[in-house]
Amino acid sequence: MTKIEKRGGTLGVETRSADEKRTLVGYAAVFNSDADIGGWWTERIAPGAFAGAIGGDVRALVDHDMGRVIGRTKSGTLRLAEDSRGLCVEIDIPNTTDGNDLWELVERGDVSGMSFGFSVTKQSWDETVDPPTRTIEAVDLFEVSAVAWPAYDDTEIGKRALQEWRSANPAEPAPEEIEDPAAAPVTKASQTRARLKMGLEIKVRSTR
Repeated sequence: MTKIEKRGGTLGVETRSADEKRTLVGYAAVFNSDADIGGWWTERIAPGAFAGAIGGDVRALVDHDMGRVIGRTKSGTLRLAEDSRGLCVEIDIPNTTDGNDLWELVERGDVSGMSFGFSVTKQSWDETVDPPTRTIEAVDLFEVSAVAWPAYDDTEIGKRALQEWRSANPAEPAPEEIEDPAAAPVTKASQTRARLKMGLEIKVRSTR
């Protein structure tokens, strides 16, 4: 699971109780909603992206912590569904320390976001715009989480995906194929590529 990405947003999560059953309800993802991923690219999730994944064995976690399980599709305590808006999540909260604490925090409004951990299995990139747009068309879904800080992290995986896409879909000649570098076309894609390269070089230097 080295290629797990995490995405989330302030999409809201609410508590519902009936008899002694406590359920958290919210959306872990919304379709066709553009998100700025750290300035590197714009990302959107296409309808149907979760269709092949929600039938798997998915866990519900607190803050993406694999040691803090609060639900599971296999046991029926986590239910997932795609609707016209996105990925709908229902979690039956357990009578555990994590479950009770989370219930209290959601009711107080301290925890108000949901997120999900996934691996992309089908995607497309549009480099005619700056920054590029990534459309996620299908995923393997590993977990959904209630989170206090719904962030868009793990951008390194997305950067590698963009480079792989460019390698498979060359849009312009490589620099060594251009006899006169001054004649090379200046495009948004090449400008974005230079910015990505510069950002990665700066990051490498800063971590040494």
